[in-house]
Amino acid sequence: MECVEIIVEEEQGDESQEFLQHLPTEIGMGGNLLYLYQGFWCPQVSIKGMMLFQQHFKAQETDLILASIPKSGTTWLKALTYTIVNRSRHSLEKSPLLTNGPHGVVPFLEFDVSSRNQFQEQDKLPGPRIFGTHSPYTALPCSVKDSATKVVYVCRNPLDMFISYWKFSVNIPKENEEHLSLGDAFDKFCQGLHGYGPFWDHLLGYWKASLERPDKVLFLKYEDIKKNNVLYIKKLANFLGLPFSVEEEEQGLIEETSRLCSFESMKNHEATRTGTGPLGIPASAFLRKGKVGDSLNYLTPSMVSRVENLIQEKLQDSGLSFCLSSAFQNNS
Repeated sequence: MECVEIIVEEEQGDESQEFLQHLPTEIGMGGNLLYLYQGFWCPQVSIKGMMLFQQHFKAQETDLILASIPKSGTTWLKALTYTIVNRSRHSLEKSPLLTNGPHGVVPFLEFDVSSRNQFQEQDKLPGPRIFGTHSPYTALPCSVKDSATKVVYVCRNPLDMFISYWKFSVNIPKENEEHLSLGDAFDKFCQGLHGYGPFWDHLLGYWKASLERPDKVLFLKYEDIKKNNVLYIKKLANFLGLPFSVEEEEQGLIEETSRLCSFESMKNHEATRTGTGPLGIPASAFLRKGKVGDSLNYLTPSMVSRVENLIQEKLQDSGLSFCLSSAFQNNS
């Protein structure tokens, strides 16, 4: 696939603000300001970081990029990937994950690396480097898409993602502290007015890339990982080129990795109890319930039907689907 680099000058102060003023804006489902940038609704708090990422990030062959829409399993994927990659460097009992948390050991490219100098500093880090991003696939720098850099994408049942996002949005920094009602937020969600939305286009970008280059892009569903954690930890390790040895499997290292990175375990980590995550948000806010089908407790049947119809329309003929009704029936 041919990649065309989109150059956005690194602008400061008034010039940067003037550039943003030319972009369409809307208030998103989280009550925060969104800018329509390259076909996606980018939050005000991250749009400058996203532009810097596009212009200044230089991918290395051993890099690992962990991608997602917010509240789709990002924290869990970071924890699992970091533990798999660093299992020969740190024992699980002394993992930096315990004290620094998933977002501390795997920085977000839009939030945590926010200047040209910081991107240049990242160039000096030893490989494999692991980064997180919420950017759509089309917005990834050409150095990522045209190199051997591996990308792992995790998505989630859109209904559960919506509820988790809506609950989390009270923590999102915004000038207007309004927290939208469930109904108003849901309407905006169905219009694609949420961070890095529309969600269907975000999904399709990574889904199509995974079909075209399965050696480069791994597409995962949150519900599948929940259902068979050990199988998908092995699948992730194999994709990363770091398969578990027979001896490691016999020692139960996969199961130990699963336990260390489980929601129950991570909620009790020191980093979660006392630390902060991106944008200064309490780390505990990034781990709410993690249950499949929790949206059953909030959404009406007509809301579910609306999203089912939306997904059928937007994802038709793509080969990608979500069984929303079965997810509700198997609420756990």
